[in-house]
Amino acid sequence: MKIKILTIAILSLMFFTNCSDSTSEEFNDNNPDAVARYITNIDVISAQDSNENTTITINYDSANRVTSISNGEDTSLLTYENGNLSNVTDQNENLSVEELYESPYDAFETGEVINYNSDGNPENLRFFETEYDWETDSEITTEYRAEIEYDNKPNPYFYTLQAAGAIAVLDNVELNFSADINAPEIVQARLLFPSKHIKKITYKDLDGNILFDVVADFVYNSDNYPTSGSITGTEYDSEDGDDVSVYSVAYTYQANN
Repeated sequence: MKIKILTIAILSLMFFTNCSDSTSEEFNDNNPDAVARYITNIDVISAQDSNENTTITINYDSANRVTSISNGEDTSLLTYENGNLSNVTDQNENLSVEELYESPYDAFETGEVINYNSDGNPENLRFFETEYDWETDSEITTEYRAEIEYDNKPNPYFYTLQAAGAIAVLDNVELNFSADINAPEIVQARLLFPSKHIKKITYKDLDGNILFDVVADFVYNSDNYPTSGSITGTEYDSEDGDDVSVYSVAYTYQANN
């Protein structure tokens, strides 16, 4: 089983539950001394394949709102109405934010938190991956476990996402965490946002065997924001040997006001 880095990113945003009244309140409760810093560039360098190197660039307007996000190949443009994010457009589609509020989105097939730490961030969760089986000509869903560890640092993306209007969107999007359509379990997407910075995720099968892990080692500045770091993903395979991917990452922020 090959678990991609994208899965890590999705998990970091999809499985975080707390009981605060808003995303901002939860973040502020867990990071009372946090200062606002806005990301302008994230440079990701692969130690294995230079074709995987990526620079993410974030631009802002005079009101300090995110106007565009680009990875060098694709660019998303953000527009606002009455101070709120209204549309996100790229080369392929136009997403109206209002469409996100129309009905709950099914999330029960993704997974659920098993238990949380004292900050309200999960330490253990179950999740599911569906793969196509060519021998049986059918899709097979397998359950796994993930254990998450955190640096005691604020989520470095919070203020950037807030400047993009994404935090306000989370406060209004609903998710359905029940497979029973007659008894839906509706939660706000705002309840799924991490307040702390992830430093390690370990994936296991139901027998406790480690399948994959991602370990991040960051250098932080005096404001507790990451400036550089390394991310190592290891897929453990007893037959073919371990597959290790290493990336270096560097963050650039707006100059302090």
